[in-house]
Amino acid sequence: MNKKEQPIIVGLDIGTTKVVAIAGRKNEFGKLEILGFGRAESAGVSHGVVMNIEQCIRSIEQAIEKCILSNPNLEIKEVYVGIAGQHIKSLQTRGDRVRTNIEEEINKADIDLLVRDQYRTYIPAGDQIIDIIPQDYTVDSTPAVLDPIGMSGVKIGANFHIITGDRNAIRNIKRCVDKSQLNTRDLVLQPLASAASVMNDEDLEAGVAIVDIGGGTTDMAVFYDGILKHTAVIPYAGVNITNDIRNGLGVLRAQAEQMKVQFGTALADEANANAYITIPGLRGLPPKEISVKNLAHIIQARMQEIMDYVVYHLKQVDLDKRLYGGIILTGGGAQLKHIIQLTEYITGLGARIGYPNEHLAGGHADQLMNPMYSTCIGLILRGYHDYENGRMRFVGDGGNIIHQTFDEPISLAHINTPATPAAHKAAHVDDEPVTEEEKKRKEGIKTEKMKRLFDGLKGKFMRLFEEEEEDRRID
Repeated sequence: MNKKEQPIIVGLDIGTTKVVAIAGRKNEFGKLEILGFGRAESAGVSHGVVMNIEQCIRSIEQAIEKCILSNPNLEIKEVYVGIAGQHIKSLQTRGDRVRTNIEEEINKADIDLLVRDQYRTYIPAGDQIIDIIPQDYTVDSTPAVLDPIGMSGVKIGANFHIITGDRNAIRNIKRCVDKSQLNTRDLVLQPLASAASVMNDEDLEAGVAIVDIGGGTTDMAVFYDGILKHTAVIPYAGVNITNDIRNGLGVLRAQAEQMKVQFGTALADEANANAYITIPGLRGLPPKEISVKNLAHIIQARMQEIMDYVVYHLKQVDLDKRLYGGIILTGGGAQLKHIIQLTEYITGLGARIGYPNEHLAGGHADQLMNPMYSTCIGLILRGYHDYENGRMRFVGDGGNIIHQTFDEPISLAHINTPATPAAHKAAHVDDEPVTEEEKKRKEGIKTEKMKRLFDGLKGKFMRLFEEEEEDRRID
């Protein structure tokens, strides 16, 4: 791959506590170079749902401005946006279709028709099908077919994972991006984006649960046998821990957040019983002494509740004891001390922290080696998956989706001038000699399993913006 032919793709993660914009481009080894980074405090978003349009717009604009300031040669017009929220739900369904022309081999059109049939699945009023992800297929009497294209058969069927959400909640996110003078290339479910940045082929084969502990929600994506088995959004996360500390200890929200980050631990047994935190008194009141042990008990109670939800969702798909890859913790909440020990104790599975360094080139800012940026880097990877497979799309005016097939490389952001020293610094790659074999390994070429997985995550979010879909729901 020629570096100059690669587009610059921008991920935009709109969270409850932060808005992050990251611009990246793949180098000749298939690794992401970070060309721009911007972060702003989030306002107007609660548990992944936009509550105040104007405040959310200001947060997005601040993050984009900081991203451009980090590399003044960047110009950002289009972004990949992550989406989550407590309104997101998922369900499993099964679909079959008898082919009309059985003399021909199964092709992509047959798969598309099978997927389209699933839009007739009943969902509650007010919800909308966001994405339909095929898991495994059957062709006549042959089960567990991962890719039926090219096979012969009369009847084709599949198990599907259907993701639904509130139409208006998702429209509000897109409206905020639009009013920030940006085009939305695609909306991607956040746990799937996080999974892309912290998971490798071995994880996919062994079976893992990605648990992204964010500010407003905890997002889950469960993979087994190379298949996405389950997704879930748990409506408790970092903000709930902060509120518990604030109410339990009678301190200000900012003080509660600072105590959580600096002194918090997920295991009360590991806290020092003789340690105390001194909080300045308000308006002449005497200072307040806070026990570190009490702080840990409050944090552990909420983290146990979150992990109980994780176990509940794993039991829903009968994978609470069969995930040999264990649990990968990511998101800002994964930085909490002793979170791995608590997770292993409650779930009975192995756990580790997922850092988004699987696909990053060397020489980038060390601050991005942080689990809180997993979603945003995963959004860039999703953009590259679309680009490399010859398909990119964005939600256009009036909710129409425009499909583009590339003859010439297209940038989602572009650099106005030739590479400057500043840009080179941001995109530095270690100049170490590598063998041809090592170079091929670093190209980041996915295995067939990984490609099939991401090909299945087709992102049908555009249907949320087509008004006529209101009338297609079958009771």
